[in-house]
Parts: sequence; structure tokens; C-alpha cells
Amino acid sequence: MNKTEAATLQGYLRRKFANASIKVVAMKTGDTAEVFIGEESIGVIADDKEDGDDSYTFRMAILDIDLEEDA
Repeated sequence: MNKTEAATLQGYLRRKFANASIKVVAMKTGDTAEVFIGEESIGVIADDKEDGDDSYTFRMAILDIDLEEDA
């Protein structure tokens, strides 16, 4: 994933979730980018080029200890 794609995804996520502190950083190798809210990494976006279609998959792990913090 290049910086232009990461910037496009960042703009989309900021609009979609109404959160200007979302940051998408393309990883140096491969087809992925890391997603942050502020300084906290919340997930990874992977570029999925299959059957001529270009789409993106966002993966976010939620740990049980994270849920306990909000309780």
C-alpha cells in the first residue's frame, strides 16, 4: 500500500467515524497499513486485489482486558 492509498483511506475513516484523530500509516513493505486513534494502534487495513476488484479489509482485535477497562 502506498502513501496515497493510506491518505485516501484515512480521509474515508475520518469522515465515516467523525473522528479527525484517526491516522492511517502505510507499512514499508506489503499491502497493509496500520490504523491509529491518537497514539493507540487499533487495527490493520489490508489491500485485497482479487478477481480484478480492489477492496480493503479492516481488522481490529478487541481483547477481553480492553473491555474490562471500559466497565
